[in-house]
Amino acid sequence: MTDYKKLIDAETWAFIEKTNSYYPPDTIDYTIAEQRRIYDRMCREFHAGYPDGVSAEDSAISTPTHAIPIRIYRTPAPEASAMVLYIHGGGFILGGLDSHDDVCAELCQPSGYEVVSVDYRLAPEHRHPAAFDDAMSAFEWAAGAYTRPILLCGDSAGGNLAAAVSHATRTHRRRPIGQVLIYPGLGGDQSQGSYLTHAEAPMLTVRDLDYYKKIRTGGHEVPGDVALAPLADTDFSRLPPTVIVTAECDPLSSDGEAYMSRVVAAGGKAWWIEEPGLVHSYLRGRHMIGRARESFSRIVDAVSALGKGAWPY
Repeated sequence: MTDYKKLIDAETWAFIEKTNSYYPPDTIDYTIAEQRRIYDRMCREFHAGYPDGVSAEDSAISTPTHAIPIRIYRTPAPEASAMVLYIHGGGFILGGLDSHDDVCAELCQPSGYEVVSVDYRLAPEHRHPAAFDDAMSAFEWAAGAYTRPILLCGDSAGGNLAAAVSHATRTHRRRPIGQVLIYPGLGGDQSQGSYLTHAEAPMLTVRDLDYYKKIRTGGHEVPGDVALAPLADTDFSRLPPTVIVTAECDPLSSDGEAYMSRVVAAGGKAWWIEEPGLVHSYLRGRHMIGRARESFSRIVDAVSALGKGAWPY
């Protein structure tokens, strides 16, 4: 039995308790509409505003069947040397342009890069592969709209989608310059590692993961579907330089280690950072928790470095 009283510090417990006060652990037992209402309210309560100098503009990407809302973050700095395509978390059923609004603004300001947040379609109204298709459409749009390098970044479900896009675009003429994956779910082996030791972790449990996957797929899963589970790929060559940041107290932590190992074994560049004592979704607590603040600085550093084509690891 994992002793979270020892692993997790007082600041992180305060964040967990504040989160639970808005978004109770049993929220997955509510209707989808109720879950979204609760999640959106929680995100508003944690919103930290924009750093000085950051502006945002809403737009949309047109596809043959629908429009994909996006939000573009900029600073007054000279022409950015890269653009970041940011894909938000939320279990594939929650979130949008507002849920990760301040996170994107805080990535934009210190890096100086233009950040584009993607409001992909959510399940259950739009099951897999709708979210992946939208992420791919956003990449194709960025490849056509920008001449500067494209960096993929995403947290949780968004980390899954960012990695899936990296696998799908490795031979693209504008293949991503890098990817930064923040506590991503990559379809790892649930019979071992953190899936066992942290099956009942605060903020995210294996029961939650199974629920989100069932909603995303409708219970219909094709083995080996890399767009669903990037770790199912049999070829990890030619992937962009990759930084994966995970939380120790999270059933998904082992996915980060497994993904790094496979990229490196295939001759690629990958670096895995596991943040001790942190929990899933800690980005939202970056202004409450010292450890989360330091981790966010490492994430910003990774984004800044990869966008310049540097590899400091």
